[in-house]
Amino acid sequence: MSKQLVEIVGVVVLAAAVVASGIWIVEVEHRSRQLFIETEAQNRELDRLQTDWGRLQIEQGMFATHSRIEPLVRQRSDFTVPSGDQLVVVVEPADPADPAD
Repeated sequence: MSKQLVEIVGVVVLAAAVVASGIWIVEVEHRSRQLFIETEAQNRELDRLQTDWGRLQIEQGMFATHSRIEPLVRQRSDFTVPSGDQLVVVVEPADPADPAD
């Protein structure tokens, strides 16, 4: 092979390598942008879900308050406050082995 033919083959191989690396770079950049867009979408979804979670926690706290539960129980169960003669006070007997008494 002549020196000129070797140089032409070398230039063609290098040109092909440059074109291939350029195509590869464009592909990588495109994939990188796609992943960034997907990440941003996931971050927006995370923000939305965190907002919903906070709202649900506030709602649960509101539904669990004593002032809300007591009237519902009284209405549904016909519970009433016991009268004085219905109350029974239970006193724990003193432990004779306990020196604090």
